[in-house]
Amino acid sequence: MVLEPEFAGSGMDSSGAVAAEADLRLAGAEADLRMARAGERLAQVQEELIAWIKTLVSAAVYAILIVTFGFQVARVEGQSMAPTLEDQDRLIVNKLEYRIGEPRRGDIVMLYYPVDPSKSFVKRVIAEEGDQVRIVDGQVYVNDVPLNDDYVPADERSHDDWGPKVIPPGYYFVMGDHRNNSSDSRHWGYVPKKYIIGKVQLRWWPVQTARLF
Repeated sequence: MVLEPEFAGSGMDSSGAVAAEADLRLAGAEADLRMARAGERLAQVQEELIAWIKTLVSAAVYAILIVTFGFQVARVEGQSMAPTLEDQDRLIVNKLEYRIGEPRRGDIVMLYYPVDPSKSFVKRVIAEEGDQVRIVDGQVYVNDVPLNDDYVPADERSHDDWGPKVIPPGYYFVMGDHRNNSSDSRHWGYVPKKYIIGKVQLRWWPVQTARLF
């Protein structure tokens, strides 16, 4: 009798076990690598998030300081200053200007509405304390000199009469550039200096009409 050799023995089993063990080690290493990379990405995201939070907090602090002590962002609502300023224009108001100086004729200012100081308006200073103001058929005279107001289009001029009156100490006479569509000192009187928030320094939006004043 001839015996056939058996090939299902221990040699084949050993090599298969070695290969399986190697595969397991490789899979484990790949898993460890993926976890390490995931941990690195998470750490990076956390660092970026912390940096963003610091930036936002710093920006908020700076914004509070700027708004409180220096500048204020404002938005025009209405057409009373058209065409110089249009509805929804965005402005930068310089609040420091009148802490070291005085409003002057021609300045565009942001002010608290004297009748209801919870509201704010944007108007142009027409006359200062001690000036005499007179309006005849829409033409403004300051100290008997016709006001050069060529920034007011002909179709936006008014034809009213007012005064003559002298502006009392500590007060200002203001008007909107859209004379026939503006509530201003002609209707509710003079503005005390303490109600003038600041000088309109810049229109920054819309970008295509951005300008300094």
